[in-house]
Amino acid sequence: MTPEAVLDEFRDAGALLQGHFILSSGLHSPTFLQKMTIFSDPARTERLCRALAAAITERFGRIDIVVSPAIGGIIPGYETARHLGARAIFVERDPGKPFQLRRGFSIPAGTRAVIVEDIVSTGLSARECLASLASEAGEIVGAACLIDRSGGRGEIGLPLVCLAALDIPAYPADALPPELAALPAVKPGSRAIPAA
Repeated sequence: MTPEAVLDEFRDAGALLQGHFILSSGLHSPTFLQKMTIFSDPARTERLCRALAAAITERFGRIDIVVSPAIGGIIPGYETARHLGARAIFVERDPGKPFQLRRGFSIPAGTRAVIVEDIVSTGLSARECLASLASEAGEIVGAACLIDRSGGRGEIGLPLVCLAALDIPAYPADALPPELAALPAVKPGSRAIPAA
């Protein structure tokens, strides 16, 4: 799947939004990728994650375990793992604590794992996911995402495979361009949603 075909999937689903958005990183951006619109369509999700699995195999070889950060990474992680013939696990947060593996999940010695994210903006979720896996015995060989919106600047600490890379600007709240500051800000992500 070409990068343009990936972006067409987002456009066709109405998931490539324009306005003034507050990202989970706290940065502000004129563009938001509403990946949950993508993930509500199983056929679209299957196409994208099959392509991501092929890119992962080409770059990293055999993968035994896909680990994703909850919540946003669970669906693409699972679907990508299905196409890799791998297990799908995830890290999650306890309120006030960093990501951690729970539910009996582990990455045993001798296994090869990849972190699968939905969208990379700054790389924060993937870095936090990687940090939570430091004591696991298996090898974390790389990371992958559908779209890297950082233009390659999102630092993860691992080689990153993506289906499409965009260079979408993101600004601190105190450095907004006038045209962005003139629009009402919306925070569409899930990071600040309290746990039930």
